[in-house]
Amino acid sequence: MSIGIVGLGYVGLPLAVAFAEAGCDVVGVDADHAKVSALREGRSHIEDIPSERLEAAADRILATTRYVELHETEAILICVPTPLTPNREPDLGPLVSAAQSLADVIRQDQVIVLESTTFPGTTRGYLAPLLEESGLHAGRDFALAFSPERVDPGRTDYTFRTTPKVVGGLTERCTQRAAEIYGRICDELVPVSSPEAAEMSKLLENIFRSVNIALVNEMAILADRMDIDIWEVVDAASTKPFGFMRFEPGPGMGGHCLPVDPFYLTWRAREYDLSTEFIELAGKVNKFMPYFCLEKIERALNEARKPVKGSKILIVGVSYKAGVGDLRESPALKIIELLRARGGKVSYHDPHVPQLPGVGLSSAEFDAAVERADLAVIVTAHPGVDHAALVRRVPLTLDLRGITRGLREHSALRL
Repeated sequence: MSIGIVGLGYVGLPLAVAFAEAGCDVVGVDADHAKVSALREGRSHIEDIPSERLEAAADRILATTRYVELHETEAILICVPTPLTPNREPDLGPLVSAAQSLADVIRQDQVIVLESTTFPGTTRGYLAPLLEESGLHAGRDFALAFSPERVDPGRTDYTFRTTPKVVGGLTERCTQRAAEIYGRICDELVPVSSPEAAEMSKLLENIFRSVNIALVNEMAILADRMDIDIWEVVDAASTKPFGFMRFEPGPGMGGHCLPVDPFYLTWRAREYDLSTEFIELAGKVNKFMPYFCLEKIERALNEARKPVKGSKILIVGVSYKAGVGDLRESPALKIIELLRARGGKVSYHDPHVPQLPGVGLSSAEFDAAVERADLAVIVTAHPGVDHAALVRRVPLTLDLRGITRGLREHSALRL
C-alpha cells in the first residue's frame, strides 16, 4: 500500500514513519524545501522521531515538495497547520492551499483524510468543494473523511498504535475505507457517523483540558490571595476515588492545540447565534496566567528588597511541556517578554532548547547560571534538571510547576 501525507511536521512526520514501519510506501509532501532536503538526508526535525529511526524507514519514505507525486498513492492524509489569525479567528489558508494543489492531482478511488484540527463542517463544507474542482465527486469518486490527530509530543506510553483512532467519513463507505487505512498502524478504531462528529470530538477533548486547567489556575489565584497552598489542596482533592480528575495549575497553556483549538469552536458557534462564554472565559484565565506569574516574581523579589529592574532572573525550562523542546505558544516566552519590559536581566536554562532566536538568548550552562541568579523561576520542570540543587544554590526560587513540593527550603516559593 502507498500512503501520501501532506505536511511533514509534528503530526505528518510521525505518521509517515509509522506507515513506513508498517510496510507501506510513503510519499510525504511539504512546502519547506529545507525540511524536505533534511529528511532526504535522514535528519529529523521532530524530537519524537530520532534521526536513527527516520533513517531506518528511509527506504520507504519519499520526501518531496511536488504534489504530483501523490497521484498514484492509495490514500492521502492532510496534516497541515490550522493556526489562528491575529484576531483569533481560524486561518484556513494552509488547508485551502493544500486542497487546491490536491485538486490538480487526485484520482478516482483514492481515500482523502483530513487530520488537521478544525471546526465542525470544515471537511464537508470547505475541503470537499475544493477537492471537487478536480471534477471528481467526494463520497462517490473518492472517499473523504476526518480523523483527528491525537499526538502528544514526548509521550511514550501512548503511540499511534495504542491510541484509539476516531474516523468519520462523508458516507459509511468513506468511514470504512479510511478505517482500513488506519488499521495498519492503529490497534483500535472508533468510527463515528460523520466528519462533523469527528471534528467536534477533537475540540471537546482539548476544550475539556483547557476549561479544567483554567479552573485550577483560577483556584490557584484565589488560594494565593487566601494564603492557602494550592498544591496541598489538589493533593487532598485527588484522594477522592470518584467524581474528581486531577489537573494542576501552571504558568499558562502552550503547544499546538490547547491555546488554539477552542477558538475554532467559539468562532463557529457565532454562526449559530451562540456565544460560548464558558470556553472563552477559560481562554481568558489561561492567557492571564503569565501576568499572575509576573506578579508572583515581583512579590518574591520585593521580599528580598530587590526590584525587577536590574535583578538577574533565571528562567528554568522554556518549552511548553516537560521533556520536549517545543516552543509553540509557550508561556515562558511571554514571561520573558514581561520581565525584560520591566528591566529584568533574564537568562534561561533548558537542555531541550539551545537557542531562543526570537529574543536573542542561548541556554546558559546550569552551574554558571545558578551562581549568578538572584531568582530562579521554574516554568517547565524538565526531567534531568536538578531542581533540588537549584533551590539550594539560588537565593530565591519560584516554582510554577510544583516540582519542589518535597523540599523544605524556605527559599523555595510556589505558585
